Amino acid sequence: MVRLRRSRDATSGPDPDAVVAGEASAAAAQVEGALQVPLDPRAAAFFDVDNTVMQGASIFHLARGLYARDFFTARDIGKFAWRQTKFRVVGREDMGNVHEARETALSFAAGHTVAELTTIGEEVFDEVMATKVWPGTRALAQMHLDAGQRVWLVTATPVEVATVIATRLGLTGALGTVAETEDGVYTGRLVGEILHGEAKAEAVTALARREGLDLGACSAYSDSANDIPMLSLVGHPCAINPDSRLRAHAREHGWRVRDYRTGRKAVKVGVPTAAAAGALAGALAAASARRKSR
Repeated sequence: MVRLRRSRDATSGPDPDAVVAGEASAAAAQVEGALQVPLDPRAAAFFDVDNTVMQGASIFHLARGLYARDFFTARDIGKFAWRQTKFRVVGREDMGNVHEARETALSFAAGHTVAELTTIGEEVFDEVMATKVWPGTRALAQMHLDAGQRVWLVTATPVEVATVIATRLGLTGALGTVAETEDGVYTGRLVGEILHGEAKAEAVTALARREGLDLGACSAYSDSANDIPMLSLVGHPCAINPDSRLRAHAREHGWRVRDYRTGRKAVKVGVPTAAAAGALAGALAAASARRKSR
């Protein structure tokens, strides 16, 4: 059973739920069994997934796959899309909604098994995600692997699906949102909170401690200002396809910037987050209509 207690008091230091989420993610991270001792054991690279490794949101692609497999209803999708829009645009839920969002973010998985979600994650990656990977970011990850460094994904996507993405790309492993399970079945609750913002930094810190990494020798990549806490941890941060806030922050602090979007897409920084949620609801509504007609 996956369940951790809060390790710090809410009045001291980081958000305790972010700490729990980070520690849980690091504990759940799977290291590739066949991985040889790295040539550079104290250095690693950490990559955000959405709009950094792949175009669009991985949870968007996963949600469509789950809906097609009757994991939830069109009404559920509407609620999900609205929460994701608020979370991505605002950067953090309103405090009055934090508890509800935390408890329902992965409620769709309640009663399903880890094996089911993993299998669906594999199918969705092969069907959709593989064609969305940015070649430039993939080359950066390979550069670190060729240098004998380990490469980890760090994402709000469920850790089981994040691990599928990492495995398919030949990376070391993944840090992702951890859902509580009992005997291999999801309860519908999260361990801590979504792996987002501060929680990502906590996860990287916990993993570095476990793996004996020197964060000063490590690299991190992301498109979002929400990941500044993670990027600030390492000695070699890099903004990939950055939003306007991250681009400004990177310029101010002398961080590297790489943009693999077309000029037209780059101008629309910030727009795709809200548009993606609307597109998700629309696409699933269309799928629902087609299903009913059949």
